[in-house]
Amino acid sequence: MTRRLAEVAKKVGVSEATVSRVLNGKPGVSEGTRQAVLSALDVLGYERPTQLRGERARLVGLVLPELQNPIFPAFAEVIGGALAQLGLTPVLCTQTRGGVSEADYVDLLLQQQVSGVVFAGGLYAQADAPHDHYRRLADRNIPVVLVNASIDDLGFPGVSCDDAVAVEQAWRHLSSLGHERIGLVLGPADHVPSARKLAAAQGLGELPDERVARAMFSIEGGHAAAARLIDRGVTGFICASDPLALGAVRAARRKGLDVPGQVSVVGYDDSALMNCTEPPLTTVRQPIEAMGRAAVELLNAQVGGSAVPPEELLFEPELVVRGSTAQAPRG
Repeated sequence: MTRRLAEVAKKVGVSEATVSRVLNGKPGVSEGTRQAVLSALDVLGYERPTQLRGERARLVGLVLPELQNPIFPAFAEVIGGALAQLGLTPVLCTQTRGGVSEADYVDLLLQQQVSGVVFAGGLYAQADAPHDHYRRLADRNIPVVLVNASIDDLGFPGVSCDDAVAVEQAWRHLSSLGHERIGLVLGPADHVPSARKLAAAQGLGELPDERVARAMFSIEGGHAAAARLIDRGVTGFICASDPLALGAVRAARRKGLDVPGQVSVVGYDDSALMNCTEPPLTTVRQPIEAMGRAAVELLNAQVGGSAVPPEELLFEPELVVRGSTAQAPRG
């Protein structure tokens, strides 16, 4: 019991005495705090006290495309924790290839009468993908927040890392090291964040089409795309995700090239363990904590009945220089 009190109190950010009052039905606790404690019980896997089990938890869908890229579990941790502190219970929905789709999850969440949905890295960022399930949410007036760039006509508020600034930081870093043949490894052509990165790079220096390669967001995709660019003489890589960057490092090594002695690589996200790779990865960090909390604030405002304009909040990234970038090779 003492351990349960301590864990719930830490999760919510209140005292163990407050948690005890909630669990025992005692007065002197605000409704917001009470709901946060009950939600934390659900999140941590503890059973609610018998007298409280009949209460319906306020559910919020948290829809992610995958968990293999460490950036998505990181967002889930921040967003889930912030929701719990508000008395909202996150329902994690992760897509799998050939399994439950994003649209299927939306149908399931609507059946559960969720209070809202937060999407991170979903089909909203792909112009050519199906979007009818988002319109079903809009038609039902379900509060929705999108994390990172979406297509223009969905009409939901969002929080995004500034892709243009991210590319500018990476490009100027590689240029300062003497790299003149800089290439980009991006996601699919209809991927909005990748399109923003490409547009920004085209305004920074020479970037012929043959120095831009597209890939699926995976280490294998990055390997294949970077291998093509290495054959075209690229020495400095700007990648649209950390897994793509790790693929670029692998591609260089498979071709007998040293990283960073002959090829420099910059990732994007600064996801978990990128400082533990060999070499440690230079990358552009997304401010996950600030973005996740802002997403929850936008959602909670809508849940509370406030009108939230369908605007995009842009957050400033930060270049983190590690061991995968160095002076360009001479000659």
